[in-house]
Amino acid sequence: GIKKPFTEVIKANIGDAHAMGQRPITFLRQVVALCTYPNLLDSPSFPEDAKKRARRILQGCGGNSLGSYSASQGINCIREDVASYIERRDGGVPADPDNIYLTTGASDGIATILKILVSGGGKSRTGVMIPIPQYPLYSAAISELDAIQVNYYLDEENCWALDVNELRRSLNEAKAYCNPKVLCIINPGNPTGQVQNRKCIEDVIHFAWEEKLFLLADEVYQDNVYSEGCQFHSFKKILYEMGPEYYNNVELASFHSTSKGYMGECGYRGGYMEVINLHPEIKGQLVKLLSVRLCPPVSGQAAMDIVVNPPIPGEESYSQFIKEKESVLNNLAKKAKLTEDMFNKVPGIHCNPLQGAMYAFPRIFIPSKAIEEAKAHKMAPDMFYCMKLLEETGICVVPGSGFGQREGSYHFRMTILPPVEKLKILLEKVKDFHIEFLEKYA
Repeated sequence: GIKKPFTEVIKANIGDAHAMGQRPITFLRQVVALCTYPNLLDSPSFPEDAKKRARRILQGCGGNSLGSYSASQGINCIREDVASYIERRDGGVPADPDNIYLTTGASDGIATILKILVSGGGKSRTGVMIPIPQYPLYSAAISELDAIQVNYYLDEENCWALDVNELRRSLNEAKAYCNPKVLCIINPGNPTGQVQNRKCIEDVIHFAWEEKLFLLADEVYQDNVYSEGCQFHSFKKILYEMGPEYYNNVELASFHSTSKGYMGECGYRGGYMEVINLHPEIKGQLVKLLSVRLCPPVSGQAAMDIVVNPPIPGEESYSQFIKEKESVLNNLAKKAKLTEDMFNKVPGIHCNPLQGAMYAFPRIFIPSKAIEEAKAHKMAPDMFYCMKLLEETGICVVPGSGFGQREGSYHFRMTILPPVEKLKILLEKVKDFHIEFLEKYA
């Protein structure tokens, strides 16, 4: 009942596009609606291309119903569509539907692969190399599996670049207390928003090949690339272009999802992983492990199908689909630039360019007086800062310590998903708060 100095809480803490007011993509929703209630296939208010896709998906379902279990690996025709999509995306690099596994969002795929890879005890326990800052799914899954987290730091001074020398340092130090077997890459980055260039990906693949590491490429933001001169390169494509020595030997799992991109369909929990160069016996174990949970949500599989099999030129839904898709992505690009520019005008805040994904991870200066007060409250300094921000402005962001950061540096992560007008208000409020915070604790 206490009166707050704000009228609403702005939840900028999570990349949940539709909760932030983003409109669903019409075609995706039409197909899922048709699959859910097939009586609508007779309705004249649905376009023919949407009906065609819905019929194809329903034919792949037991009893022609989304309500039946699918194969553990996912519906066959959808895995075929995923393979075709990967081939188109990667300029003709072959993809085998048998290497595609549909998953409950990307998170489920990542956790499953880690489960397969973790073994040993004591110094032979599996070490998993993850970027710092990282998306906390990784530290949580590693902790749950009782594996060993091996940190490598992204280079903030260099726009969060990934440096192979840092990978080598991290790996060599970890060998003293575990068996590092897995290297995770998030590209485009979460929470950091960087997009890896081609040279960097080649270096990482070479490193993984040299050290016999299993590569996990989290590529759920592959549609979210905004900066001039930045381009998404899939690990799979570059691996193939590096020649047979690499593409026949490096084990790679890459992940995609319906939750991000221009779709923002987080609630459907649709996703896939492509796993290549997995030993046949291990592959058998993976399928066994997946069959324990029966199958991923079939409506999520249908949503994933539309992501990989959207309307094509000449189909009646194409022009509306492209208009909606480009509107979402152009809007995000505008918001990425606006956020970077606004933050960099505030004394004591520095924000790298938001090249991709949907977050800003600005570095904030916290005066020593505030650090002392945070200690007195038994809080991390950036947690103290974020709680003050919430109490005084109603803006909810996540402290950098939740993602990991270099000792002595402080950050927070916020999403750029709010509508432009609301985002401007949010950024203005953060600016005013930060200036007052610096004055108060100077």
